[in-house]
Amino acid sequence: MESESVKCKIGPSILNADLAEIYSESKRLLDSGADYLHLDVMDGHFVPNLTFGHPVVKCLRKKIPEAFFDMHMMVADPLKWVEPMADAGAQQYTFHIEATSDPLDVIRKIREAGMKVGVGLKPGTPVEVVVPYIEHVDLVLIMTVEPGFGGQKFMENMMSKVKCIFLNKRHFIK
Repeated sequence: MESESVKCKIGPSILNADLAEIYSESKRLLDSGADYLHLDVMDGHFVPNLTFGHPVVKCLRKKIPEAFFDMHMMVADPLKWVEPMADAGAQQYTFHIEATSDPLDVIRKIREAGMKVGVGLKPGTPVEVVVPYIEHVDLVLIMTVEPGFGGQKFMENMMSKVKCIFLNKRHFIK
């Protein structure tokens, strides 16, 4: 039996933080041992809420130059924000598969911008939709709550999607 090493990284979201204190909250998370920051960007279209955009990310980057920023882009047009987020200092861009008709084009543009690629999957979307793209991305984000709102109850039934991704990723490890 082959043993597979799984790396665990901690990347807490600051969605429920006081956004007026985004720097101090981010610094506190990193000082507490977080490996990276998961920054939730909402445009008010893909999800009803609105958070912040690339100008805030750019300011945060200046204050925390050493942090890894994973941008969780809950936006209706993921291509629109690739360059601005890369220019602001994001290192990973996680877009929702449901927000595009051409995931490979989004993946290509993110790579061209010099960022790692993540793809997110809403709870109601079948996991099979994302499986063809596993070999092209660095991260698959299985949403265990409906995107756009903090403080929701964990959806236990999403764990079967996590298992499916785990089993499928083995075929792409080189």
